[in-house]
Amino acid sequence: MITLKDSIVIKRPPEAIFEWFDHFMENYKKWHPKDHVSAKWIKGKNFEEGSVLYVEEYLGGKLEKLKFKGTKKIKNKLIEYKLLFPHSLICSGGSFVVKPHKTGSVFTATLSFPFGSILSKLMPARVKALKKHMKEEGENLKKLLEQRR
Repeated sequence: MITLKDSIVIKRPPEAIFEWFDHFMENYKKWHPKDHVSAKWIKGKNFEEGSVLYVEEYLGGKLEKLKFKGTKKIKNKLIEYKLLFPHSLICSGGSFVVKPHKTGSVFTATLSFPFGSILSKLMPARVKALKKHMKEEGENLKKLLEQRR
């Protein structure tokens, strides 16, 4: 198992970050303008347990059509999700964790790959694209939220 992880300090309280995620449909394209195409809730909303989110986004120049199922949400602290078939064969799921910090919050995104060592060897460009995308999402979220003050 390999877990990709990216963390960034955002000068906003955890509540502000979760408020942003509560308006995910309106914020999705702004989050990563060059890669995010569309998003819609198929079932439920706002990453609640059992909710299903469909997104289209570019990863490494390739359009991906992904479905995520919310598995756990702790207000102002945690969003966990799993990818649905067929992408679940490669990536089992991920999370967004928000922890208080002296200047605001630490936002951490993760993605877990059960066969990550094989993926790294067979598709190194794909892993590099995922890491880049995660880093850009963190930086973009920081910019968006800190501009809202």
